[in-house]
Amino acid sequence: MLRALYSGITGLRAHQTMVDVTGNNIANVNTAGYKSSGTVFEDTLSQMVNNAGAPGTGMGGTNPAQVGLGVRVASILGNFTQGAAQTTGRATDLMMAGDGFFMVRGDGQDLYTRAGAFSFESAGNLTNPDGRMVLGWQANGAGVIDPTANPTPIQLPSGLQSFSFGPDGVLTGVLANGTKQPIAQLAIATFLNPAGLERVGGTAFRTSVNSGAAQVGGANSGGRGSVTAGSLEMSNVDLSQEFTNLIVAQRGFQANSRVISTSDEILQELVNLKR
Repeated sequence: MLRALYSGITGLRAHQTMVDVTGNNIANVNTAGYKSSGTVFEDTLSQMVNNAGAPGTGMGGTNPAQVGLGVRVASILGNFTQGAAQTTGRATDLMMAGDGFFMVRGDGQDLYTRAGAFSFESAGNLTNPDGRMVLGWQANGAGVIDPTANPTPIQLPSGLQSFSFGPDGVLTGVLANGTKQPIAQLAIATFLNPAGLERVGGTAFRTSVNSGAAQVGGANSGGRGSVTAGSLEMSNVDLSQEFTNLIVAQRGFQANSRVISTSDEILQELVNLKR
């Protein structure tokens, strides 16, 4: 069979994956905290027709002759650039401005997210829309916070008249006597390789063997960004780029389809040699 036939098939598969990735980006154009993805292609193993020849007496060297056997998806890379800010006015809507992820806990595992649409539930725990608890460090009775301790779920004590989050992620409450006191501080995680994080749904990530361990600390420290209350980070999907990618993927799919149909026509001619 013709090599071009199989090369065309690999092209169809690769460009179908590109359409899938692009379609998912477009679907999440309004998903808070969503980070877009992009496909990277690479060629597959090439078949050697003639080996390279070394120069000899009275003869020059010859270059190798190889025929490629198609394309494949090398990787699907995450784009972790900052998304636009959307002002909501809700005191528990939080946005990371800069590097870092909020930490949430649910079903016995710690996850990381840029989607800061949080709220206090009936028990006073700060949670995300999926019910996962937001992690940080609770202050002691004197209002002292220890960011070197292991993060635990943030809880709003009963009877704290109002509250607010500062740029450093500190939750400050107003007591019944009118004095202000720190209640807790958000735990912010950074990674050496954010693109190595694994997506688990719910606009959340978990660590992988290539992301590196989470470096946990407070906001505005250790290269971590600041926290903006009353705002959400929107998706970083660029619609103009995504629709361009969609056109490129569609044309690539069509071109590889034409390679397959042309190969089929050649095979048909071979079959018709003997009539």
